[in-house]
Amino acid sequence: MKPLALQVWSVREMMAEDYVGTLKQVADIGYVGVECMAVQDKSSEEVRKILDDLGLVVCSTHGGFPTADTINQRIDEAAAWGTDKIISGMGAKAFETPEARAEAFDKFAWATQTCADAGMRFGLHNHWWEFEEIDGKLLWEMILDAVPGMFGQLDTYWAANFGAVDVPAVLARNAARVPSIHIKDGPLVKGEPHMAVGAGKMDIPAVMAAADENVVEWVIVELDDCGTDMMTAVRESYAYLTGEGLAKGNK
Repeated sequence: MKPLALQVWSVREMMAEDYVGTLKQVADIGYVGVECMAVQDKSSEEVRKILDDLGLVVCSTHGGFPTADTINQRIDEAAAWGTDKIISGMGAKAFETPEARAEAFDKFAWATQTCADAGMRFGLHNHWWEFEEIDGKLLWEMILDAVPGMFGQLDTYWAANFGAVDVPAVLARNAARVPSIHIKDGPLVKGEPHMAVGAGKMDIPAVMAAADENVVEWVIVELDDCGTDMMTAVRESYAYLTGEGLAKGNK
Protein backbone atom coordinates (compact mmCIF):
# COMPACT_ATOMS: atom_id res chain seq x y z
CA MET A 1 0.00 0.00 0.00
CA LYS A 2 1.11 3.54 -0.75
CA PRO A 3 1.01 6.43 1.75
CA LEU A 4 -2.06 8.63 1.91
CA ALA A 5 -1.92 12.42 1.67
CA LEU A 6 -4.45 15.24 1.57
CA GLN A 7 -4.46 18.06 -0.95
CA VAL A 8 -4.80 21.07 1.35
CA TRP A 9 -7.08 22.81 -1.18
CA SER A 10 -9.77 20.59 0.32
CA VAL A 11 -9.57 22.41 3.66
CA ARG A 12 -8.62 25.85 2.36
CA GLU A 13 -11.51 27.62 4.09
CA MET A 14 -10.65 26.08 7.45
CA MET A 15 -6.97 26.86 6.99
CA ALA A 16 -7.81 30.51 6.32
CA GLU A 17 -9.29 30.66 9.84
CA ASP A 18 -6.89 28.33 11.68
CA TYR A 19 -3.90 27.25 9.63
CA VAL A 20 -2.04 25.19 12.23
CA GLY A 21 -5.15 23.81 13.90
CA THR A 22 -6.53 22.53 10.60
CA LEU A 23 -3.28 20.79 9.69
CA LYS A 24 -3.18 19.29 13.18
CA GLN A 25 -6.61 17.76 12.57
CA VAL A 26 -5.33 16.28 9.30
CA ALA A 27 -2.33 14.79 11.08
CA ASP A 28 -4.48 13.51 13.95
CA ILE A 29 -6.75 11.69 11.49
CA GLY A 30 -3.67 9.79 10.34
CA TYR A 31 -2.75 11.27 6.96
CA VAL A 32 0.91 10.68 6.21
CA GLY A 33 1.38 13.78 4.11
CA VAL A 34 -0.10 16.78 2.36
CA GLU A 35 0.09 18.27 -1.08
CA CYS A 36 0.91 21.91 -0.48
CA MET A 37 0.08 25.13 -2.24
CA ALA A 38 1.76 28.50 -1.80
CA VAL A 39 0.71 30.44 1.30
CA GLN A 40 0.94 34.21 1.09
CA ASP A 41 1.38 35.05 4.75
CA LYS A 42 3.86 32.31 5.63
CA SER A 43 7.32 31.61 4.29
CA SER A 44 8.23 28.18 2.95
CA GLU A 45 10.45 27.71 5.98
CA GLU A 46 7.61 28.50 8.38
CA VAL A 47 5.34 26.03 6.61
CA ARG A 48 8.02 23.35 6.71
CA LYS A 49 8.50 23.86 10.46
CA ILE A 50 4.76 23.53 11.09
CA LEU A 51 4.53 20.36 9.03
CA ASP A 52 7.64 18.84 10.61
CA ASP A 53 6.24 19.49 14.07
CA LEU A 54 3.02 17.72 13.07
CA GLY A 55 4.82 14.81 11.41
CA LEU A 56 3.38 15.56 7.97
CA VAL A 57 5.39 14.97 4.79
CA VAL A 58 4.97 17.12 1.69
CA CYS A 59 4.30 14.71 -1.17
CA SER A 60 4.25 17.38 -3.89
CA THR A 61 3.48 21.03 -4.56
CA HIS A 62 0.62 22.36 -6.63
CA GLY A 63 -0.01 25.80 -8.07
CA GLY A 64 -0.61 27.90 -11.14
CA PHE A 65 1.34 27.05 -14.27
CA PRO A 66 4.90 28.32 -13.81
CA THR A 67 6.31 31.10 -15.94
CA ALA A 68 9.86 32.36 -16.46
CA ASP A 69 9.18 34.76 -13.57
CA THR A 70 7.82 32.14 -11.14
CA ILE A 71 9.52 28.84 -11.95
CA ASN A 72 12.51 29.44 -9.67
CA GLN A 73 10.20 30.30 -6.81
CA ARG A 74 8.31 27.06 -7.37
CA ILE A 75 11.57 25.09 -7.42
CA ASP A 76 12.85 26.76 -4.25
CA GLU A 77 9.50 26.19 -2.56
CA ALA A 78 9.53 22.49 -3.38
CA ALA A 79 13.10 22.15 -2.13
CA ALA A 80 12.24 23.90 1.14
CA TRP A 81 9.30 21.55 1.65
CA GLY A 82 11.37 18.44 0.93
CA THR A 83 9.72 17.25 -2.30
CA ASP A 84 10.92 16.95 -5.88
CA LYS A 85 7.46 16.96 -7.49
CA ILE A 86 6.05 20.23 -8.88
CA ILE A 87 2.55 19.92 -10.31
CA SER A 88 0.30 22.19 -12.34
CA GLY A 89 -2.16 22.23 -15.21
CA MET A 90 -3.82 24.51 -17.74
CA GLY A 91 -7.32 25.76 -18.37
CA ALA A 92 -9.56 24.44 -21.11
CA LYS A 93 -8.86 27.38 -23.45
CA ALA A 94 -5.22 26.31 -23.69
CA PHE A 95 -6.31 23.32 -25.77
CA GLU A 96 -9.13 24.72 -27.91
CA THR A 97 -7.31 24.75 -31.27
CA PRO A 98 -4.39 22.83 -32.83
CA GLU A 99 -2.27 25.98 -32.57
CA ALA A 100 -3.18 26.47 -28.90
CA ARG A 101 -2.41 22.82 -28.17
CA ALA A 102 1.01 23.07 -29.82
CA GLU A 103 1.80 26.12 -27.71
CA ALA A 104 0.61 24.34 -24.56
CA PHE A 105 2.75 21.29 -25.35
CA ASP A 106 5.79 23.55 -25.73
CA LYS A 107 5.08 25.14 -22.35
CA PHE A 108 4.76 21.74 -20.69
CA ALA A 109 8.06 20.68 -22.26
CA TRP A 110 9.77 23.87 -21.07
CA ALA A 111 8.51 23.44 -17.49
CA THR A 112 9.50 19.78 -17.49
CA GLN A 113 13.04 20.50 -18.68
CA THR A 114 13.52 23.49 -16.38
CA CYS A 115 12.46 21.44 -13.38
CA ALA A 116 14.64 18.51 -14.46
CA ASP A 117 17.65 20.83 -14.72
CA ALA A 118 17.05 21.71 -11.05
CA GLY A 119 16.68 18.06 -9.99
CA MET A 120 12.89 18.28 -9.82
CA ARG A 121 10.04 16.48 -11.61
CA PHE A 122 7.17 18.29 -13.30
CA GLY A 123 3.72 16.75 -13.48
CA LEU A 124 0.41 17.47 -15.17
CA HIS A 125 -2.72 17.61 -13.03
CA ASN A 126 -5.79 17.09 -15.18
CA HIS A 127 -9.38 18.27 -15.13
CA TRP A 128 -12.23 16.90 -17.26
CA TRP A 129 -11.32 18.76 -20.44
CA GLU A 130 -8.14 16.71 -20.91
CA PHE A 131 -10.38 13.64 -21.05
CA GLU A 132 -12.27 14.64 -24.14
CA GLU A 133 -11.29 13.03 -27.44
CA ILE A 134 -9.62 14.81 -30.32
CA ASP A 135 -9.51 12.79 -33.53
CA GLY A 136 -10.23 9.63 -31.58
CA LYS A 137 -7.58 10.12 -28.89
CA LEU A 138 -7.82 11.48 -25.37
CA LEU A 139 -6.21 14.89 -25.05
CA TRP A 140 -4.49 13.75 -21.84
CA GLU A 141 -2.70 10.98 -23.71
CA MET A 142 -1.79 13.40 -26.49
CA ILE A 143 -0.11 15.66 -23.93
CA LEU A 144 1.83 12.80 -22.33
CA ASP A 145 2.97 11.61 -25.76
CA ALA A 146 4.11 15.12 -26.66
CA VAL A 147 6.11 15.57 -23.43
CA PRO A 148 7.71 12.21 -22.58
CA GLY A 149 9.66 13.59 -19.62
CA MET A 150 6.57 14.82 -17.80
CA PHE A 151 4.57 12.62 -15.44
CA GLY A 152 0.83 12.58 -14.99
CA GLN A 153 -0.83 13.23 -11.68
CA LEU A 154 -4.10 11.53 -12.52
CA ASP A 155 -7.14 13.17 -10.98
CA THR A 156 -9.34 10.11 -11.24
CA TYR A 157 -12.69 11.84 -10.72
CA TRP A 158 -12.11 14.44 -13.42
CA ALA A 159 -10.64 11.73 -15.64
CA ALA A 160 -14.00 9.98 -15.54
CA ASN A 161 -15.41 13.04 -17.33
CA PHE A 162 -18.67 12.61 -15.44
CA GLY A 163 -18.96 8.93 -16.35
CA ALA A 164 -17.90 9.11 -20.00
CA VAL A 165 -14.39 7.62 -19.57
CA ASP A 166 -13.28 4.20 -18.27
CA VAL A 167 -10.69 5.42 -15.79
CA PRO A 168 -9.24 2.02 -14.82
CA ALA A 169 -8.63 1.23 -18.51
CA VAL A 170 -6.95 4.58 -19.15
CA LEU A 171 -4.82 4.26 -16.03
CA ALA A 172 -3.82 0.68 -16.83
CA ARG A 173 -2.44 1.61 -20.24
CA ASN A 174 -0.60 4.67 -18.88
CA ALA A 175 0.37 3.36 -15.44
CA ALA A 176 4.09 3.80 -16.05
CA ARG A 177 3.55 7.57 -16.29
CA VAL A 178 1.44 8.00 -13.14
CA PRO A 179 3.34 8.17 -9.82
CA SER A 180 0.70 10.35 -8.15
CA ILE A 181 -3.03 9.69 -7.97
CA HIS A 182 -5.74 12.09 -6.86
CA ILE A 183 -8.69 10.23 -5.42
CA LYS A 184 -12.01 12.00 -5.09
CA ASP A 185 -15.58 10.82 -5.28
CA GLY A 186 -19.03 12.13 -6.06
CA PRO A 187 -22.18 11.72 -8.13
CA LEU A 188 -20.40 12.06 -11.51
CA VAL A 189 -22.72 14.93 -12.36
CA LYS A 190 -21.23 18.21 -13.55
CA GLY A 191 -21.77 21.03 -11.10
CA GLU A 192 -22.76 18.84 -8.16
CA PRO A 193 -20.53 18.78 -5.05
CA HIS A 194 -18.09 16.03 -4.26
CA MET A 195 -18.57 13.41 -1.55
CA ALA A 196 -16.35 11.53 0.86
CA VAL A 197 -14.26 8.92 -0.95
CA GLY A 198 -16.24 5.69 -1.01
CA ALA A 199 -19.62 7.43 -0.80
CA GLY A 200 -20.00 8.32 -4.47
CA LYS A 201 -20.17 6.55 -7.81
CA MET A 202 -16.46 6.09 -8.53
CA ASP A 203 -15.22 2.49 -8.49
CA ILE A 204 -12.25 3.30 -6.29
CA PRO A 205 -10.98 -0.31 -5.87
CA ALA A 206 -10.92 -0.78 -9.67
CA VAL A 207 -9.02 2.48 -10.12
CA MET A 208 -6.44 1.53 -7.53
CA ALA A 209 -6.07 -1.97 -9.00
CA ALA A 210 -5.17 -0.45 -12.37
CA ALA A 211 -2.25 1.55 -10.95
CA ASP A 212 1.28 0.20 -11.08
CA GLU A 213 2.38 -0.59 -7.53
CA ASN A 214 6.01 -0.06 -8.57
CA VAL A 215 5.33 3.42 -9.98
CA VAL A 216 2.73 5.02 -7.70
CA GLU A 217 4.33 6.90 -4.82
CA TRP A 218 1.35 8.68 -3.24
CA VAL A 219 -2.42 8.43 -3.06
CA ILE A 220 -3.90 11.90 -2.50
CA VAL A 221 -7.41 12.72 -1.33
CA GLU A 222 -8.85 15.90 -2.81
CA LEU A 223 -12.37 17.29 -2.50
CA ASP A 224 -12.77 20.55 -4.38
CA ASP A 225 -16.03 21.09 -2.56
CA CYS A 226 -18.36 18.89 -0.56
CA GLY A 227 -22.07 18.55 0.16
CA THR A 228 -21.30 17.70 3.80
CA ASP A 229 -18.92 19.04 6.42
CA MET A 230 -15.50 19.03 4.77
CA MET A 231 -13.42 17.76 7.68
CA THR A 232 -15.93 14.97 8.25
CA ALA A 233 -15.55 13.98 4.59
CA VAL A 234 -11.75 14.15 4.90
CA ARG A 235 -11.95 11.82 7.91
CA GLU A 236 -14.37 9.44 6.19
CA SER A 237 -12.19 9.35 3.08
CA TYR A 238 -9.21 8.34 5.19
CA ALA A 239 -11.23 5.65 6.96
CA TYR A 240 -12.46 4.20 3.67
CA LEU A 241 -9.12 4.10 1.86
CA THR A 242 -7.14 2.70 4.79
CA GLY A 243 -9.94 0.41 5.92
CA GLU A 244 -10.22 -1.14 2.45
CA GLY A 245 -6.46 -1.59 2.22
CA LEU A 246 -6.17 0.85 -0.68
CA ALA A 247 -3.71 3.24 0.98
CA LYS A 248 -1.56 3.42 4.09
CA GLY A 249 -2.04 5.88 6.91
CA ASN A 250 -0.34 6.55 10.22
CA LYS A 251 -3.21 5.16 12.28
